[in-house]
Amino acid sequence: MKAAAALRESAWTDERLVRECRKGNQAAWAVLIEKYKNLIFSIPIRFGLSREDAADIFQAVCMDLLSSLQELREPKALAKWLMQTSFHKCLRWKKDRLYLAEEVEKLDGPADVDSEDLPEEMVYQLEREQSVREAVAGLPPRCHRMVTMLFFEDPPRPYQEVAKELKISAGSIGFIRGRCLKKMRQLLEKRGFQ
Repeated sequence: MKAAAALRESAWTDERLVRECRKGNQAAWAVLIEKYKNLIFSIPIRFGLSREDAADIFQAVCMDLLSSLQELREPKALAKWLMQTSFHKCLRWKKDRLYLAEEVEKLDGPADVDSEDLPEEMVYQLEREQSVREAVAGLPPRCHRMVTMLFFEDPPRPYQEVAKELKISAGSIGFIRGRCLKKMRQLLEKRGFQ
């Protein structure tokens, strides 16, 4: 996993990650999945699927990515490809469940789930969330850990616990958190986040 951490720290572009994955670089694959796992998983959750079903869809999307990696025309559009693929898997899942539950009559007609596009509003929100995840991942290690503990863990950790784990005084957390959030804001601004 040291190789994966080194790749993550180097902030490789999607183009380079895809190129390395195509060569069989396992560390690049691990970083690619780490980078996009929350994006992929968030789509079935938005559809109201259970965590188990979301995990199944996550695995299916990863398998599709692995099998389609050589044919992926535009690595820059990887995030959108993942969003669209996840969306289609969710639509198929719902359609299959309706069929299994003998509720096909509720459909207005046969839905071609592969031709439906992810709603623009959802694309916008998912892209913003992914930008935040990437900005957090781009923070220096101590800031990354602090921001994760304070804002992304449920429930958020108390200052005393954060201080103990980071080996700093609890009184300095507010100051360090402010510096970390400033760095994060700069990273987001570089990505065009408003």
